[in-house]
Amino acid sequence: MSEAYILVVDDEPDIRGLVQEILQDEGYRVAVAENGECARKAMRERRPDLALLDIWMPDVDGITLLKEWGESGDLPCPIVMMSGHGTVETAVEATRLGAYDFLEKPLSLAKLLLTVERALETDRLQQENLGLRSQSSQPMEPVGKSAAMHRLREQVRRIAVHDTWVLITGEPGSGRETFAHFLHSQSPRRANPFVKVAVSAIPRENAARELFGSEQDGQIRYGIFEQARGGTLFLDEVADMDEEAQSHLLGALEKNAFVRVGGSEPVSINARIVAATQENLAERVRQGEFREELFFHLNVVPLHIPSLREHAEDISELLCYYVDHFVIHERLPYRHFDVRAQNFMRNYPWPGNVRELKNLVQRLMILGSSEEVGLEEVQTALTAAVSEGPGGAPFALNLDQPLRQAREEFEKIYLEYQLDKYKGNVSRVAQEVGMERTHLYRKMRAVGIEIKDRKP
Repeated sequence: MSEAYILVVDDEPDIRGLVQEILQDEGYRVAVAENGECARKAMRERRPDLALLDIWMPDVDGITLLKEWGESGDLPCPIVMMSGHGTVETAVEATRLGAYDFLEKPLSLAKLLLTVERALETDRLQQENLGLRSQSSQPMEPVGKSAAMHRLREQVRRIAVHDTWVLITGEPGSGRETFAHFLHSQSPRRANPFVKVAVSAIPRENAARELFGSEQDGQIRYGIFEQARGGTLFLDEVADMDEEAQSHLLGALEKNAFVRVGGSEPVSINARIVAATQENLAERVRQGEFREELFFHLNVVPLHIPSLREHAEDISELLCYYVDHFVIHERLPYRHFDVRAQNFMRNYPWPGNVRELKNLVQRLMILGSSEEVGLEEVQTALTAAVSEGPGGAPFALNLDQPLRQAREEFEKIYLEYQLDKYKGNVSRVAQEVGMERTHLYRKMRAVGIEIKDRKP
């Protein structure tokens, strides 16, 4: 969305000023630091896209800083070392510690600019590759020629050009993450990271560290807000946030800044927030389970994704898309669905939505032997895991879904059974399942069980 932000660290004022002017003339935004301590402060205040780091400085050398910044794992950004008195051993050590390149003084301005350009491009491509790997099963553009999907894609394109925060709602598996990726790809932030966070996976005791990062003994750990710098932060299932995490997030959004755990300097938020939920957040607010101020901050622009049964005319196109996807990416043998199978699928309710259809296609392509998929094969696959649920009612546990979703589905069925067994007595259920009552309440809320509806 904006030009790269570069930190120049050098104790020689002439070199520091010259490099700053040259980079600014090229359109970069530049901060400078005159020694190691100033460099530490600058790195705490704002994570740069690239750093030019002198080796020999009066207080602390560049190699020591390089070690510090890389102790928590990867370096915070590409780092190019500079020195007028470097040795081969020093250059090798810097490279071993993760430095992108080593420039000798006096600096060649042409080489400086080329190195900066290549370092930024390499980092961008690495981030893109990480994003592509995480999106490998996501369509680049939501699939479907129905009027509903056409309107939705156009709505997203209009929203994308404005840097507003978005709340995406819809049933599990309906394509909320796909539309979040599409929104990012159509926005001015498209060249920067898309960072997805499963909110329910954030440990309660570490919520602030996960969101905002931390500082300790000069070491900086960047949280998800800074990992998404310049790009889009996708908060999935935001309704699962506990009260403490909601409070942390609300404080940051109100100030448009945050302070790392253990830090003292505020860091500005430079990411578009896109939240998603399968829950009715307005109802959660009325029940006192979600903070009203946070809801209004997130719900600047609402975007609702319809269930698959609401645009069933897109099923044939979705089938073609996923068949091609698995042929190309997983080298599965090609299969096509006959008319009877497609007609049945257009009238099937699809409780797992597009995700369920995608997993069904993958399963049939792996297990099938003929080129054509018929009606009986589809019906058998869809009813493969039928059992008995709470109160003797039949239910189908869909095994063609990611482990996390399957586990959550089973947990809901299991806890509903226990609640029916003990007539809504949560204390007895907690004892039976071996959970502390507070944790049990949180788990039941996370899987969508309303306790008041279970009381006799």
